[in-house]
Amino acid sequence: MALEIERKFLLASEAWRAQVESSQRLAQGYLGGTRASVRVRIGGGRAWLNIKSRELGHSRQEYEYEIPLVDGEAMLASLADGAVIEKTRHLVRQGAHLWEIDEFAGDNRGLIVAEIELAHPDECFERPAWLGAEVTDDARYYNSNLVAHPYTRWEVA
Repeated sequence: MALEIERKFLLASEAWRAQVESSQRLAQGYLGGTRASVRVRIGGGRAWLNIKSRELGHSRQEYEYEIPLVDGEAMLASLADGAVIEKTRHLVRQGAHLWEIDEFAGDNRGLIVAEIELAHPDECFERPAWLGAEVTDDARYYNSNLVAHPYTRWEVA
């Protein structure tokens, strides 16, 4: 069984932009499921099928398989539930870790989150000055929830 250990944060500043190693535009859609999210992602001329368990928190089961691009495009066009998530993923190295910073577009424009994958739940990592509040346990920030509840429609408290 594959296990993903990931923590998710908001950003406190734009300082991360000066450290970007590479960026890639991504489109992804969800194919439904109650115990797992099934996602098709397309980026850089490639496509993947990803299955991730729906537990809250930083550890979840995850499986990912590359699929033919034409199949991924067909799945997004005909099988995706709700809107397709559009975002640009920026890679930023900080210390021994590679951060994935997702800058959303479309109905989720304005949302930027940083994610880090860890080898184990208690692994220490360098917290860059641009890192803001942790939202790992806040389901609103899960991509699968942003399809049904886009960021631009959130109530501002």
